Amino acid sequence: MTIRAGNLATRTKATAGRGYILAAWIKAISRALDAAGCDSSALLAEAGFDLKSLGGPTLLCPLVNTARLWEIAVAATGDPAFGVKVASHIRHTTFHVLSCGLSASSTLKDAFERLQRYCHVASDAVEYEFHKCGSDYHFLIEPAAGVPFESIDALVGAQLRMCRSLVGRDFSPRHIELRRPRPAIIDDFERMFRAPLLFGAAQNRLVFDGAGIESPLDGANPDLALRADAIALQYLARIERDNIQARVREVLMQRLQRAEPSQDEVAEHLCMSARTLQRKLGESGTTYKEILDETRHSLALLYLSAPHHSLSEITYLLGFSSGSSFTRAFRRWTGQSPSNWRAGAPAP
Repeated sequence: MTIRAGNLATRTKATAGRGYILAAWIKAISRALDAAGCDSSALLAEAGFDLKSLGGPTLLCPLVNTARLWEIAVAATGDPAFGVKVASHIRHTTFHVLSCGLSASSTLKDAFERLQRYCHVASDAVEYEFHKCGSDYHFLIEPAAGVPFESIDALVGAQLRMCRSLVGRDFSPRHIELRRPRPAIIDDFERMFRAPLLFGAAQNRLVFDGAGIESPLDGANPDLALRADAIALQYLARIERDNIQARVREVLMQRLQRAEPSQDEVAEHLCMSARTLQRKLGESGTTYKEILDETRHSLALLYLSAPHHSLSEITYLLGFSSGSSFTRAFRRWTGQSPSNWRAGAPAP
């Protein structure tokens, strides 16, 4: 099977629910293969890809073919650090609108939170968890089944390159833990990661010093970051249109500002019964209330980061009946009131 370009709706339908990844990742692997002296076109074709058809920033490719490509690439190069090498071929636009939001972030904390929220812009094969632990911050990478170790190597390398492009070349985490077995030679890992490494760990984890993560970035552009966030939310709703959770989220984004829509109203909008919607959501591992809560949480952070939205306006936009209801929900999400959270956010 050769993957050829198509419009977004076509690619979405073909990949939704089965694992997808932006074609830009495939191109980065191709560039790394060329740099290693391999025939990238032939190797991509062996994995089912046509390099000439991988154009367009929104093209999605099936994850199963990508996993096969990693296997072929490592065998062809004989390089256990090939994933680390791929990170050097990641470009500023590789992750589509997510790249723009990350580059415009006010702090690295802001960037990692943005990456956690909108990671499915690039692929649905990996989930992230970012949280504070004492004076440090922990960033966990949880891949789906079948994601090769080399892909995680590339992700870690890409994230460190992002940090260094925003902060400076000398930036490094306190330490890095990887699930992958320890390679026989780790020189390339040490050169790229520049941090104490633990292989065979229970989780893929990067640990950062809190002061560095929270420091303001010189290139911050909050207005641009907010625009990127808004596009990312719309984009996610489109690429996951066949996903019942994404369809519900899209309806909520359209209707919340009128009032909190009921499950019955959303089901009617999706041309199904409330019972059918409840069943489909249950099969996907969630409930209507959970999606409503998650959608409001994401939008609340987006709106509060924009100084032109008053708290009363945000209350309306999120469909809350009163300011006190919004405040209670926001305290549950963040442990802070909306006004305190906004006061502590980086100034535009």
